[in-house]
Amino acid sequence: MTATTQQALPVASGRETAREVWRLSRGHRLRLAAVAGLGIVSAAVDLIGPVAAGFLVDRVQTGTAGLGTVLTVATTMAVAAVLGAAGTAATIVLATRAYHAILAALREQLVARALTLPQHRVERAGTGDLISRSSDDVTAVADAAPAVIPVVTVTAFTIVVSLGGLAALEWPYAAAFAVVLPVYVLAMRWYLRTGPPVYRAERAAMSARAQQILESQRGYATVLGFGLTEQRHRAVMAASWGVAVQSLRARTVQSMLNARLNVGECLSLAAVLVVGFVLIEGGTSTVGAATTAMLLVLRLLGPVNQLLFVIDTLQSALASLSRMIGVATIPADAAAGPSPAGAAAGPSPAPGAGTSVRLHEVAFSYDDGPLVLDAVTLDIGSGERVAVVGASGAGKTTLATVIAGIHPPDAGTVARPERTAVITQEVHVFAGSLRDNLTLAAPDATDREIEDAMETTGSAGLFDLLPDGLDSVVGAGGHPLTDAQAQQLALARLLLADPDLAILDEATAEAGSAHAGLLDRATDAALAGRTGLVIAHRLSQAAACDRIVVMEHGRITEEGTHDELLSAHGIYARLWEAWDSRRGSA
Repeated sequence: MTATTQQALPVASGRETAREVWRLSRGHRLRLAAVAGLGIVSAAVDLIGPVAAGFLVDRVQTGTAGLGTVLTVATTMAVAAVLGAAGTAATIVLATRAYHAILAALREQLVARALTLPQHRVERAGTGDLISRSSDDVTAVADAAPAVIPVVTVTAFTIVVSLGGLAALEWPYAAAFAVVLPVYVLAMRWYLRTGPPVYRAERAAMSARAQQILESQRGYATVLGFGLTEQRHRAVMAASWGVAVQSLRARTVQSMLNARLNVGECLSLAAVLVVGFVLIEGGTSTVGAATTAMLLVLRLLGPVNQLLFVIDTLQSALASLSRMIGVATIPADAAAGPSPAGAAAGPSPAPGAGTSVRLHEVAFSYDDGPLVLDAVTLDIGSGERVAVVGASGAGKTTLATVIAGIHPPDAGTVARPERTAVITQEVHVFAGSLRDNLTLAAPDATDREIEDAMETTGSAGLFDLLPDGLDSVVGAGGHPLTDAQAQQLALARLLLADPDLAILDEATAEAGSAHAGLLDRATDAALAGRTGLVIAHRLSQAAACDRIVVMEHGRITEEGTHDELLSAHGIYARLWEAWDSRRGSA
């Protein structure tokens, strides 16, 4: 596979795309064989019209055509037209069903694979890239169906059968048309050399635009808070103009291809007319045969132009298809990418007896930036609750993501339980029922278990606010939840999921001090009986933990209980004094 950048998600090569489409066609190949057979028969039936017209011209020229001849020819042409149209329609319907069935299977595979990609890989590639592949690219492939299917499944058969009919009629006519074919070949060679890079650039520009729009939407509060509206507007406009420029390039290529096809059409008609004149003058052909040849060529020119011209659409769809397959076929064992130099390869070693989490000499940096974690060694015992505190930028959240497996370490080893759950301060409420939101990680949970989890986390009061209880629709388009309610919901999810290790990364920071006590009690209930790692926003949370880890500049500088660290008069003691004084003054 190839990629536009070292960190970008992969793009499948032409061979890989063809191999994957062939694999996905399994179960539809009998239908595809029926498409081919029916398409050839329909194209052969359509030859009856030109042959009948040539026959009538010869009979008229010899004076042997009567009313019966005209009616017979007209009836034959009408029946052939109806049968040909019916066969063509059936061919398109069968091909469309197969096409969309294969596309649906690919879309499901793409979504399933995208949902299992490590977060660090998606972030480095840009979330907009993945969203573009699962939306814009899927739409491009689906929208290509009305233009591509009739051409590929019908006109291809028409070209083959019509060329055979020309050769059977008078080989010089077929030779005359064949002489002009290099014009089409040259047009295609030019287009295949020029078109694909233009369309790839267009799709890449769309990905960049999606990324800018997504960042502006996700960072809406930051944009408003720092007065960055104009700056973000310029960034989105610049990305949009990038799409416009690449789209204009693509349309220019399209127009240039159209001009080359028009030249080929004029030369084809002229060549057949000249050959017909020569053959009739020499007495080796008839006016009827020349008429049939011209009708066949006219019948050929449309499909030839359509087949070549639809390649414009096909190239764009293939570019999108390759991007989709590039993600859908990422091997599960390669999703996390190659192990960084010095990092442990393969699965993490199991922690020792009585230990739930073990980090040894762990280092991590974002891309080529400075170390965010530097030689971190930490053991967390089974059932122990550890808080991580420190100034902003100390590496607390990065430590949590490395322990959770979201980011692999650059060096060192990380061992953690297989059943690990993470709650961050950005709690998402999915559009759907309250029950669906709560059972995301525990689909077999009963209503009684759900109600117990809500009671334990103090969120049972939601039943009094929501009209339909667990069936009430929440999230977008439904009943809005406050920050505190959303965080209670997340803690109830945690209880239902029942992980061995729970990581709370400032999970109750967004609700504000008014609900601090309520959420602290909910957190205590959710962590009871399990190993917990708490990135503490409020030091009162840290004080309630079994052990506190203080971080500074990516290193662990202090460890101990709340009382031990206060007695040490170190960093934690100063942080506590500052926090306690602010709390007292408030």
